[in-house]
Amino acid sequence: MNTLLDDLHQMWRIRLLEEKVRELRASNDIVGSVHLSIGQEAGPVGACSVLGENDALFATYRGHNWAVARGVPVEGILAELLGRATGVNGGRGGSAYFSDFAHGFHGENSIVGAGAPLAVGAALAGKYDGTNRVALTVFGDGAMNQGAVHESMNFAAALDLPVIFVCENNSWSELTPIDEMVRNPILAERARAYGILGERIDGNDPSVVRDRVGDAIEAAREGGGPALLELMTQRLVGHYIGDPEQYRRPGELEAAREVEPIAAATRKLREQGTSQARIDEAESNARSEVEDAATAALQAPLADVSTVKEHLYA
Repeated sequence: MNTLLDDLHQMWRIRLLEEKVRELRASNDIVGSVHLSIGQEAGPVGACSVLGENDALFATYRGHNWAVARGVPVEGILAELLGRATGVNGGRGGSAYFSDFAHGFHGENSIVGAGAPLAVGAALAGKYDGTNRVALTVFGDGAMNQGAVHESMNFAAALDLPVIFVCENNSWSELTPIDEMVRNPILAERARAYGILGERIDGNDPSVVRDRVGDAIEAAREGGGPALLELMTQRLVGHYIGDPEQYRRPGELEAAREVEPIAAATRKLREQGTSQARIDEAESNARSEVEDAATAALQAPLADVSTVKEHLYA
């Protein structure tokens, strides 16, 4: 089995899902705000491959990629975003709030950094419910400046909780470059203040992410406490659909397309001697899956609005 080829297939599944979501949002089949993860496929593919069945994953509102990598069915995701009864949450969650506990995906969150304290709670519970659960929480570089994220890291460190804090640093905090917001742009170095492992890694290489997240999970599960991993990556699209991206720096996107995960994996596979037919197959199989899922989701019945107040807890 060629792990990199399988990784390429998984990254194409994410990329093509996001492109389909963009298409359906443009046609108004999907309504509301949508944030795409095009260019950030490697992190979830690598990290989710080393999560255990009982481990808990908490993503941001840019989390379709993490849901796919965690095993949430593509059709269920599309149906949810389309407001269909067959969505993973019956069409109630939409793009910003959907979850799938059956696959260990404990949801997206529209509050910046809010997944961090939730992950700490899941890890704390895991110390008492016998699951030996590790919690992984994902957030962007801008969220590193949120008080809730700081408090979560400090609490997890103080109690040696098994939490992996993953910062997807795509260099943009919404529309502002992170290097203009902080004195030290190497965000992983903040871990030293909490007395925990902090490391900046290549977030465009799924094998690097797999190795480093896997090591952090193993250490956390054995009582070593939390870790902060800063995944360096990029988004090739706007912060939200409709973003004119006038803030982009000259040459930024051109340079990003040279190193983004799918381009990098394809280049490496060719260097290893993998046939073009097998490389193309990774994309074509993913494309067929996404197209079939979209067709099925569009044909599903709309969610019954009379049930909108069901499944709510306060």
